[in-house]
Amino acid sequence: MNITWYLFPLAAAVSLVWQTSRYESIPLILQRSAKLFIQIILFMAVILGVLFALSYGI
Repeated sequence: MNITWYLFPLAAAVSLVWQTSRYESIPLILQRSAKLFIQIILFMAVILGVLFALSYGI
């Protein structure tokens, strides 16, 4: 199994723990955790794209 697949459960766990420490309402925690999860995944995808573009000619 590729180590990259660990990113999804790690991002989900980080977003859930982060939002749980800030809010007490479960629907609000789930809503904001989903948003943070998507932001983390998109940020990592952008970084992957930048690194891939920079290393293309190497």
